[in-house]
Amino acid sequence: MKLASICVYCGSSAGTDPEIINQARLLGATLAKKDMTLVYGAAKIGVMGAVAQGALDANGKVIGVIPAFLQIKEVVHTGLTELIVNETMHERKMKLQELSDGFITLPGGFGTMEELFEVLTWSQLALHKKPVGMLNVNGFYDDLLSALKNMVDKGFLKQENYDILLVDTTIDGLLDQMENFEPMAMPKWLKSSLEAKK
Repeated sequence: MKLASICVYCGSSAGTDPEIINQARLLGATLAKKDMTLVYGAAKIGVMGAVAQGALDANGKVIGVIPAFLQIKEVVHTGLTELIVNETMHERKMKLQELSDGFITLPGGFGTMEELFEVLTWSQLALHKKPVGMLNVNGFYDDLLSALKNMVDKGFLKQENYDILLVDTTIDGLLDQMENFEPMAMPKWLKSSLEAKK
């Protein structure tokens, strides 16, 4: 699968583990070297700022998408290749999805989780067929992955849907998984429902 653009979900905070910032910068630089456009939430701070700067420093193309109410000079990165300003968080997420051939989640908080789980849900419902990856830096997401496995064990999450999320501890390993991703077929119950409405 050819990936020309990657959306990166991540925190606007820097966190307490310097390796997260290091990996964010390296991810940005790696995307640039692979001629992949970075699409992200347009901030210059925290992990978001690190991934963007990593790409820009390697002469990569970076597109930022931000709602107007967050467009304050302390937050928004003014040196991007392109800055798209919209009205709402929902419009921002839709634009990020439209511009991207795949998604990578770096460490972050509630906002990052919300973006990750929405795009996973869209994949589960066959609303897109793009790879969804997670870079698990220094075990940051180990507890979350354990919780997801518990959902599988307790019957709330199908194994095939759990497997939608591609996880790796290395950038190259994750990108390799994403480039070799095979989309899941539309769920039978959903296909039947859509055919019944025709």
